[in-house]
Amino acid sequence: MVDLFDTAPEAPEMDAQRPLADRLRPRTLSEVIGQEQVIGPDAPLGMMLDAGSLSSLILWGPPGVGKTTIARLLADETDLAFVQISAIFTGIADLKKVFESAKIRRQNGKGTLLFVDEIHRFNKAQQDGFLPHMEDGTIVLVGATTENPSFELNSALLSRSQVLVLNRLTLADLERLAQRAEKELDRALPLTGEARESMLEMADGDGRALLNLIEQVMAWKGDKKLDVDALSTRLMRRAAIYDKSGDEHYNLISALHKSVRGSDPDAALYWMARMLTGGEDPRYLARRITRMAVEDIGLADPQAHAVCLHAWETYERLGSPEGELALAQAVTYLALAPKSNAAYVAFKAAMAAAKKTGSESPPKHILNAPTSMMKDQGYGDGYAYDHDAEDGFSGQNYFPDSMKHGVYYQPVERGFERELKKRLDYFAKLRAKRQGG
Repeated sequence: MVDLFDTAPEAPEMDAQRPLADRLRPRTLSEVIGQEQVIGPDAPLGMMLDAGSLSSLILWGPPGVGKTTIARLLADETDLAFVQISAIFTGIADLKKVFESAKIRRQNGKGTLLFVDEIHRFNKAQQDGFLPHMEDGTIVLVGATTENPSFELNSALLSRSQVLVLNRLTLADLERLAQRAEKELDRALPLTGEARESMLEMADGDGRALLNLIEQVMAWKGDKKLDVDALSTRLMRRAAIYDKSGDEHYNLISALHKSVRGSDPDAALYWMARMLTGGEDPRYLARRITRMAVEDIGLADPQAHAVCLHAWETYERLGSPEGELALAQAVTYLALAPKSNAAYVAFKAAMAAAKKTGSESPPKHILNAPTSMMKDQGYGDGYAYDHDAEDGFSGQNYFPDSMKHGVYYQPVERGFERELKKRLDYFAKLRAKRQGG
């Protein structure tokens, strides 16, 4: 039966007017380019189809990698009615109509695969609305999202679905797609080899974007092959996928941080450049770079902290793009600096101990006694003024009387902390000697 959400097939004469991306849409899963990790014979979808049992799915991946196509083909493979909606344009009333239509199909012996594009844009209540219809078999839900499902989808919805990760297309995948387009159009791309590779790179892993570029190139008049420079003047590179508040934001800052921690200045500069070209606020980078200095370099190179602050200040004075060079220099310095998280680990250990023993009082001998009553109670009694002691060190206990002396800071044998370790060991031995005496 046909309802509001079913569409009649297009007339054959309209085929030539369809966009190239639609004309090249795969007709079987075997025609899908890439994504072998989910559609291969031993991959999750391959195994489901072989067993004749399709569960609800969440397809997570960047734009233009085949999420909609795979969902449509799954419906064909399992003889389910394919219904597509977008979370951007669908409200509660629309969802009720979708579910009612699916119930009617089910009563007539036909199941429904409901494909929900941008499913992460539904709020919690809307996401919860899918659950009973998934559980009673009214629909098989296939949701598509470019955002991390762990953060954007309800745990109840995730527990009833299998998350499949789709990857951006490789250059080899894009080349196969380009060849398929040339066959469909019965014409070779008027590009030199280098220009062809440049066009593939412009697509940035997005198959739909590549086909749109190919349509533009094929529409140009003239038989002369274009080189890279000519192509660049006529086509704009696809904007990098980067959402300053989304998953890619956190992926890239994580890559930058770990590259610094791993002492790889080239990788660190690359990820920093990726963020800047994506439109990231350099002030955010300045703040995170300073955090890296205190977390991962620490006292192994106390100068690293100052380098970051100076770079931050320089950026504030110069602005973009000149000030970004100062941040790049700071990143390079951090990547090559000796690494230590000893102070960071020590602080976390001290915080844990403080939460555990938060009511313990300091020992009375280190408390000030501004009143006679406090003196009578023993405040300050027996305090040894370190400057009067031999070596300027009394060795007294400064922890609560009921606590053992904590050992939180354990410097490494790298950079300036090598010197700090010598000092720490010196005071530890002297303290043991003084307290033992």
